[in-house]
Amino acid sequence: MRRALERLFRSAGIEAETFASGAAMLDHLEQRAPDCVVLDLHMSEMSGFELQELLAEREPRIPVVVLTGHDTPGSCERAIAGGATAYLRKPVDGDVLLAAVAAAVKRGRLPAGSPE
Repeated sequence: MRRALERLFRSAGIEAETFASGAAMLDHLEQRAPDCVVLDLHMSEMSGFELQELLAEREPRIPVVVLTGHDTPGSCERAIAGGATAYLRKPVDGDVLLAAVAAAVKRGRLPAGSPE
């Protein structure tokens, strides 16, 4: 799935990096902050919710798009309450995902407190 997403983003001219775990992504943050994070709720080592919380603490200006194949009651509300700009269910249409990422990046570039 990571490779397919990476190919999708690159085909749209978006530089993308994928990580095998949330911990690997957090390690990378020390080197370079991304314009947007697309995260799965079900990952190895930590859940997507745990990663979302850590991102909000460390880099609150990075927008997050949540992607899941295991939608459960309350997950969407929890993700949005945690600051996610979008909550998408797999299988996701590539154009829908690209639009969500573009909107998240645009929102992330707005000064704090600006209207969208």
